[in-house]
Amino acid sequence: MAGRRCRGAARHRGGAGGVLDAAAPQHPVALSPMTSLGLAWRTARRYRARTLLAVAGVAIIGALLFDMLLLSRGLLASFADLLDSEGFDVRVIASEGLPAMRVPIPGSADLADRIRGMPSVRDVALIRMERARVRRGADRPRVVTLVGRTQSGVGPWTVVRGASLSYGPVGSARASGERDSASLPSERGDCPVVIGRNLATAFALEPGSSLDVTATPAGIASALPSVACRVVGLVDFGFAGVDEYAVATTMDAFEAIVAEPSHGEADLILVASRAESGGGAAAARAIAGLRPDLRVYSNEDVVAQFNRNGFAYFRQISFVLSSLTMSFAFLLVATLLTVSINQRLGEIAALRALGIGRRRIAAMLLWESALLVGAGALLALPLGGVLALLLDHILRQMPGLPERLHFFVFEPRALVIHVVLFVITAAAAAAYPVWLTSRLPIAATLRREVVG
Repeated sequence: MAGRRCRGAARHRGGAGGVLDAAAPQHPVALSPMTSLGLAWRTARRYRARTLLAVAGVAIIGALLFDMLLLSRGLLASFADLLDSEGFDVRVIASEGLPAMRVPIPGSADLADRIRGMPSVRDVALIRMERARVRRGADRPRVVTLVGRTQSGVGPWTVVRGASLSYGPVGSARASGERDSASLPSERGDCPVVIGRNLATAFALEPGSSLDVTATPAGIASALPSVACRVVGLVDFGFAGVDEYAVATTMDAFEAIVAEPSHGEADLILVASRAESGGGAAAARAIAGLRPDLRVYSNEDVVAQFNRNGFAYFRQISFVLSSLTMSFAFLLVATLLTVSINQRLGEIAALRALGIGRRRIAAMLLWESALLVGAGALLALPLGGVLALLLDHILRQMPGLPERLHFFVFEPRALVIHVVLFVITAAAAAAYPVWLTSRLPIAATLRREVVG
């Protein structure tokens, strides 16, 4: 009778045939406490100060690593994008090395006509450059880079306000210099120019404003007259520096300003190739066959030369700093895990005595390392992004750098390398603690804990 009363009392009062009350509901994301991940999560929550310290340290170190990965190829990728944004993918110059583009190319007009007739070429532009001074009224004159350009369907600048340069009918402004002197812009008052935004700000210029331009050739003492020009647009020049003023005009107006016809010579020939005909590399090979005395570079050649000569320093700096940051991350996590294990030897020995095997203990330590490193690496991404913006802004203030050139550029490969390196770090940091616990004597450790 007493047994039946006990069994009746144990029955669920509101159920039909139930024996015990239902288990208390668990949190939907609760981890099983006896799995390796569950044990690691409980340990991380139990030692919160250590966890926060490790995550914060890994986040700071990871932010530096992420920035170094962005820097490792950022300048190169930005330079390649800058070249491609111009719309031209082949450059023809008269001398070895891209910086020396001021040597005139003999017979440029005839060469441009031959290049224009090639099936792999879509467009051709002749470029001349000279130093000049610009003045507006009584304002202090500014030294500018004056660029003269023939007509082409591709614009090497981006119009911000106003319009781009307009040209007359094809053939009215031949690059060979065979022109009627009565058509000179200085006599017609027709000298359209586009200017950079920094020059527009310095002189408070808008489309329609007037500007006096005087050529000042380097190394030549001259007193050339100024030419009244009309601003038709404000543009962003791809390769203009932050502290550099640039003015571009038609080839006719350029020759009027420098008071010197080109006689078919240009400082630079820009070529836009057809992608279906092999792109810039194929066009560069074909053009080099026309004039073996000239230097012909595709955009890929320019980037490769820049990578060899101008980018080695940043690549080496990035490699050294990346190696240091990964070493710091490894030492930080490995040290914290080792100290934690030494403090928890009795706890781990008790788990082993309860039947939890070496593999589960090793997996628990790997999960602990993964939680610490993974959380820090995840926080490192936004932190590194903000830091990259600040560092990029500082580095871009260096004189002579193009305004649109960046040092830190995000690429998917940087994120992949970031993840792979931290996975390796998490595994390496847990190696010694795993080895330490695998050799742990259970009985001796428990006896020492009891006696202690």
